[in-house]
Amino acid sequence: MRQLAERLSAMAEAVCSHYLSNGRKEGHYWKVGDVHNTAGGSLFVRLTGPNYGPGAAGKWTDAATGEHGDLLDIIALNRGLSDPRDICAEAMDFLSEPVHYQPARSDPVPPNTAPSARRLFMASQPVRGTPAETFLRSRGITCSLELDALRFHPRCFYKPPHAPRMELPALIAAVTDITGSITAVQRTYLSPDGLAKAPLEEPRRALGDILGNAVRFGVADDVMAAGEGIETMLALRSLLPGLPMAAALTANHLAAFRLPKSLKRLYIAMDNDKAGAGAAEQLAIAAFQQGTDVHLLRPATKDWNDDLTGHSGADLVMRLNALLTPQDAEQFLRRRAA
Repeated sequence: MRQLAERLSAMAEAVCSHYLSNGRKEGHYWKVGDVHNTAGGSLFVRLTGPNYGPGAAGKWTDAATGEHGDLLDIIALNRGLSDPRDICAEAMDFLSEPVHYQPARSDPVPPNTAPSARRLFMASQPVRGTPAETFLRSRGITCSLELDALRFHPRCFYKPPHAPRMELPALIAAVTDITGSITAVQRTYLSPDGLAKAPLEEPRRALGDILGNAVRFGVADDVMAAGEGIETMLALRSLLPGLPMAAALTANHLAAFRLPKSLKRLYIAMDNDKAGAGAAEQLAIAAFQQGTDVHLLRPATKDWNDDLTGHSGADLVMRLNALLTPQDAEQFLRRRAA
């Protein structure tokens, strides 16, 4: 079946267009709701890469369920097949037919979104002394906020559906790729006093390309932590101030986060829900495939920021001490506890 899987991988987009027609192409991935061709975006199919092995075209993960596999698995699950002979027959039928399809056009992307994101970030100011600092401190975050990835804008545009554009204060977070280039920003709109998010239907909005990228705190080399939200990772940074960290912003994006090739050890700060567990599993699989050691940091409540606001610092230090390797506990955790 390996040869069959390789032939399917060589035409991954055609397979997706046929079996997952309710999906869409976004960059190097096909996104759809699930293997049954439900509309949505939790399942990612890689469209580029080698025909076999780690990172191969056709490899897929569903961040909502934790399922993963290759294009033969897509065909089997999509068609409700379990017998390997039936799966091979279906795949051979697909490969033997002339493939009549138009390469899927990517979703329309507003022009120059990455440059626009960079301009917004450069037009913003440091966080210190602003409502953005008030907001983060109100969430129990005690680490230094003099971070390259965070800024504040006092009058950031917000366009509600079917309503005039507004100007609101916002925490601006730079999303960067593995080289450190800004590809997007996340805007967290705040109340004027900074004590809460603005009372909006969507108080967080992204501009630019997030997939595979993250908001980074520190430069990762051989060890790092990765999780979903900015407040989650800043809460951990308050306990582990020297450990490089990345906030992928959502469970789906955490599952697709691109890891540094030099990484030896990864801590996944998972959210304590179904989507968080699925994302952690998929990122762990990707890390294992490149030879990276993985450790899960599971919170006691919903996430580590809720833990930080609901538990004593001493309790959290004790818990993290049991979850970290001894050398990382010595280097990153005990420095703060001393």
